[in-house]
Amino acid sequence: MKLQVTQQGTNHHTDMVTAACWTPSNELYTCSDDNTICKWGMDGELIGQVCKVDVFVTGIYWFPAVGNQAADNFAICCTDGTVRLMAQAGGGRATEKTKVQVLPRGSVICVKGNHDGQSLVTAGEDGSVKVWSRTGNLRSTLAQVANPVYSVCWGPDNDQILFAAGKELHVQAMQVGKKKLKWKGHEGVVMGVDWNSVNNLIVSCGEDCRYKLWDSFGRQLYQSQPFEYVITSISWCPNGEMFAVGSFNMLRLCDKTGWSYCRDRPTSGSIMEVAWTSDGTLMAGAGGNGAVVFGQLVERHLQWNNVECVLVEPTKVRVQDVFNETMEELDFRDRVLEMSLGFGHLILATATQCHIYNVNNWNTPHIFDLRNPVNVIVQSSTHFVTIDNFVGVQVYTYEGRAKGNPRAAGLRPENLNHKTVSLSSDTIAILDKSDSKTIRLFDVETGRPLSTTITHQLEVVELAISQYAKGPDRKVCYIDRARDMYVTPVSKMEPYKLFTQVDSMAWNDQSDMLMCIADSKVRSWYFPAAIFVDRDLLSLASDVSDGHEFGKIPEIINFFGSRAQVRRADGAVLTASVSPYPAMLYEFVSQSRWEEAVRLCRFVKRPTLWACLAAMSLHGRHLETAEIALAAIQEVDKLQYVMYIQTIPSQEGRNAELALYRKAADEAEMILLQAQPPLVYRAIKMNIRLFRWHRALELAVSNKTHVDTVLGYRQKYLENFNKKETDPKFKEYFDKIEIVWETIAAKKAQEKESEAERAGGGDGDHK
Repeated sequence: MKLQVTQQGTNHHTDMVTAACWTPSNELYTCSDDNTICKWGMDGELIGQVCKVDVFVTGIYWFPAVGNQAADNFAICCTDGTVRLMAQAGGGRATEKTKVQVLPRGSVICVKGNHDGQSLVTAGEDGSVKVWSRTGNLRSTLAQVANPVYSVCWGPDNDQILFAAGKELHVQAMQVGKKKLKWKGHEGVVMGVDWNSVNNLIVSCGEDCRYKLWDSFGRQLYQSQPFEYVITSISWCPNGEMFAVGSFNMLRLCDKTGWSYCRDRPTSGSIMEVAWTSDGTLMAGAGGNGAVVFGQLVERHLQWNNVECVLVEPTKVRVQDVFNETMEELDFRDRVLEMSLGFGHLILATATQCHIYNVNNWNTPHIFDLRNPVNVIVQSSTHFVTIDNFVGVQVYTYEGRAKGNPRAAGLRPENLNHKTVSLSSDTIAILDKSDSKTIRLFDVETGRPLSTTITHQLEVVELAISQYAKGPDRKVCYIDRARDMYVTPVSKMEPYKLFTQVDSMAWNDQSDMLMCIADSKVRSWYFPAAIFVDRDLLSLASDVSDGHEFGKIPEIINFFGSRAQVRRADGAVLTASVSPYPAMLYEFVSQSRWEEAVRLCRFVKRPTLWACLAAMSLHGRHLETAEIALAAIQEVDKLQYVMYIQTIPSQEGRNAELALYRKAADEAEMILLQAQPPLVYRAIKMNIRLFRWHRALELAVSNKTHVDTVLGYRQKYLENFNKKETDPKFKEYFDKIEIVWETIAAKKAQEKESEAERAGGGDGDHK
């Protein structure tokens, strides 16, 4: 990743450029101390002068389009203490609509709007921070400090304001009575701050010639080395993946963890402000010598199996197949905004079109038009998702046909990224920042919400949905604010804490393997569904390897096949690998080739693979294979129980016992009672074995059978523990019914005989 920086040979502005901002239509507006406001195109060419003003402009903000309100209004703050609301008129000119006197004396240093453009915040030379309506009506004076406020911005949810005064950073809540947060940010005056709504991280820069990275609680995550000159500007890319830093004749592109992608040396003087387009692919810098600097993101790298893609120019992508030693160059008429490579397809979103390439054919892509710039692309085996700020989440097939368009109240697509949206072949999981404790699930084909909603006690920060399993077997894995990792089925809310202090996690694309990095270890679970089958087998069917080489705060970029790409905090991309045998095992099991799965395990001779096969066969109800696998890992108690299940004549009886094996007693009872005819005696006996006496008696009474059986076993239970009956309900039936064990034994034998006859004499293939 790097910036392709350009600027005009001669500066159009004759004095310092103090402010810059992009419009929703990707036109750049700049304000200068030569009292002019100019408009520029994306290619860096001057379109023309918009207007002249009679004061010096210190900041500019462009209102977004909201509803029927067109995006043709902007606000400027000035050195005479005013904020002026401007409107774009015909002929490319701008006229003043309203002048708001913010300060009686001194300058208004900056003006910023919230995410929907309905409120403005101003920061003044007198240390005041004020909130205004879109039309210029004062709503509140939020803060008053002793030092001038040089930078201000809104929090991710529009409910907090971040501003810098002196050496300190302040977070002020909009609600009255909420605690204010303040901390020392720099050794010199803080010159700039920015707070990203996607990753919830804060960046700051100051006169101590450093830039720093903070979390929303004011804890420092990164501090740069001191540079030669004061850092004068800093700004997040909208997608939260990187930020730009400006200084004297220096423009630096940095990753969200703090390290630098690249550094450029434009002849711009001090860069007073850095502005990004809404799609995050183009930025501009306001130069202190009157220059306007443009930077285009290039050299973005993507890799999947043997294919590597590189954005070599804004409109050109180079594709290389390492195995076949072939290279293709893909040219586009518009600049490429977003790229995604995986599952055998390359998805490229330009400013106006979406191109879908199959990795086996680069000549005839599927192409369809886009109305809005795409911010995020997420892929699965059968579909992909595009996310923009207007349509929101839109699902497409790899032929370019539009499918579901998930919508929910309060869903803000501008806050979504790869960590908060996950896609499978039939389900979309979305974490909405408006309620970070809830994961919403949607159907891919229709976009309608599923009946299940995953709710957690803490805020969820990352999620991923499994790619291999289907229907109720599909699982969602998520990490909460405490960095604990949970797994739950999509079909019902049944979370299980898999591990703690997890840095990153990812599902495999070809199987249900799950990988995470935690505590400097790489942990791989070969069959996470074992959580809901046998948790003892879960730990056996896993692998742990050393992960010190990945350092602190690593991130798993992807997990394809038997390899995972891991990016360290310093930007280096390394590879973590897992055994190739579990993927082969998944292939055999998916095709019910159980004998070949057993032969594979015998060839490999690893207990982890045997444990994986045992869990898979129990989940797939193939008891013969489960018996072999459990014997191989010497799980004698489990083996004996599986052998007992095989002796049960009816299919429903065996399924109920397997449900009991998974500790799902209610499910087991339901299976027995829904059989045709119902296996009432087996359901009663199951509850007796589980010491669920009241439920056993309830079933016996309601079905008018085996009441004496329940009472007989209850009597034996009390005698073994030298206790007397105290339950009034059981006392009532003990007084009414006589217990005769010969009668009970005869009824039991009759029940077993009838069940065997129902199953075809008990000699059928029931394994």
